[in-house]
Amino acid sequence: MSRSSIRSSTLLFAVLALGSGCSLTSQPPPQPVEINLLAVNDFHGHIQPTTFTYRNASGEQRSLKAGGIAAISGLLAQMRAKDPELLFVGGGDLIGGSPPLSAMWADEPSLQALDLLDMRLSTVGNHELDQGRDELLRQVRGGCHSPRPDKACRFESVHRGIGFTYIAANLVDRQTGARLFPAYRIERVRGAKVAFVGAVVEDLDTLLSPRSMQGLRTLDEAEAINAQVPALLAQGVDAIVAVVHQGGATPDSHDQPDCRQLSGPIVDVARRLDPRIKVMLSGHTHQGYLCRVGDVLVTQAGSYGRLVTHLTLSIDPARHRLLDVKARNLLVDPRRYPPTAEVAALQRAVEQRSQKLLGRPLARLAVRQVPQAANSAGESPMGNLIADAQLAATAHLGARVALTNPGGIRAGLALEPGQLEVSYGQVASVQPFNNSLTILTLSGAQLRELLEQQWQEDGFRPLQPSSSLSYSWDPGRPVGRRVVAGSLKVDGRPVQDTARYRVTVNSFMAEGGDKLSVLARATERLDTGLNDLEALIDYLQARDRAGSPAGHSLAAGRIRRLESGQPEEAR
Repeated sequence: MSRSSIRSSTLLFAVLALGSGCSLTSQPPPQPVEINLLAVNDFHGHIQPTTFTYRNASGEQRSLKAGGIAAISGLLAQMRAKDPELLFVGGGDLIGGSPPLSAMWADEPSLQALDLLDMRLSTVGNHELDQGRDELLRQVRGGCHSPRPDKACRFESVHRGIGFTYIAANLVDRQTGARLFPAYRIERVRGAKVAFVGAVVEDLDTLLSPRSMQGLRTLDEAEAINAQVPALLAQGVDAIVAVVHQGGATPDSHDQPDCRQLSGPIVDVARRLDPRIKVMLSGHTHQGYLCRVGDVLVTQAGSYGRLVTHLTLSIDPARHRLLDVKARNLLVDPRRYPPTAEVAALQRAVEQRSQKLLGRPLARLAVRQVPQAANSAGESPMGNLIADAQLAATAHLGARVALTNPGGIRAGLALEPGQLEVSYGQVASVQPFNNSLTILTLSGAQLRELLEQQWQEDGFRPLQPSSSLSYSWDPGRPVGRRVVAGSLKVDGRPVQDTARYRVTVNSFMAEGGDKLSVLARATERLDTGLNDLEALIDYLQARDRAGSPAGHSLAAGRIRRLESGQPEEAR
């Protein structure tokens, strides 16, 4: 057939098609597609696996080493073999509050690892801002000008920044109102558009020091997220996922589908979301859950990369509609997920570079394990040890009591089989924030008020006392009056409202952090210049040299919780 004949036949076909009402460009409407997401939150630079304790389907308690960049890389590799377009996203606190293996290098190896894992985006968490806005921007954009010159650009001579995007709709400049990071990121997968809108915890100023919060303010999480919806709809998105660094808790197990017992600040955020948002990834509280708040699915994957949340979104691109979402929390078991070569090589390099310092033995312990977990009264063996160390470091300066906040205690101490002395790396993992110790003066009435501030709208945050302080509390009494009258004692003597007490706290607490507003009103402040980690190391070594190693496996009983119906005389 000649070219002219081909042209004539083509023209005839086109005319017939138009005459029959058909269009040459018509296509069948897009079919629903499935998009897979994998989410991690509160990773906190945990390059290596850590112990994870949970209850299995039979109710039996199990413990194993879980998480770490190697196992996460293996899990992602297996899932991407089935779905190469799987998206890996973060729920904030990916860095900050990190073990020394990451912290000693300004978390740059952790950020490198997340890039190797092809993370696409993450909301900002409070710990990303531990060192302030400028340092986070350096970590994101690259460069070596840092308030931590002893750590920045030490793992590699140049920090090139990161490949993924931080998002936060509600984090703005205090003066201009401009956002520090984009409010959202849109990902296109299989022809569908999925928008991720980020938000950091609104009460960020209670979780950071004034120095770290300088120049920033936060907006209401739900309102800031909802404000993005019109622009997203105008861009034709098919589904919107909220990624919020705020959380809650539930008595249900981490893998219980559609739990209905979620409580905490995240519930209020979920209830106020635009009705077109049906999925919210959360974080901050280090809990694992797969819950429903109305018709909104709210998930969280615990902490330290030991769990990850796998979401499958079923989307109808023709109608721009999310049809269904399925969620699972997966245990990141290193035995099941062999690492990829690149990530394994990075981990080896970090460990080799760090081992000389982190492996250095420091002191013996009195027990094989000093747990971080608090008992029902709110008292922790590790909290006892830290508070005693801080009082020992500051008693010569007039301190009579030391108190430390539970959020500043990131781990317990445990000797491995055959290990005789705890190492620098293990101790540094307990207190990674590099806080200094401050001595301040409180009246007896203020000391009681401080203890009452342990009960806040998002739960009980028990301060850990030195051996010089004791008290009882009654859970049956109203918030603000739970410390039992006459039970609060310093050095065994009842606290008098008008008496003055010199109290040691860390620098974060001293500025009113963790909503401990009474500390911001304290007088006669003395910044000792003593570092909290160094105080703990000195105490462990001094006790060891004296032949009485420190540490207990059980809490010392400084805090007493009265049980319901307990007679008054028992108080």
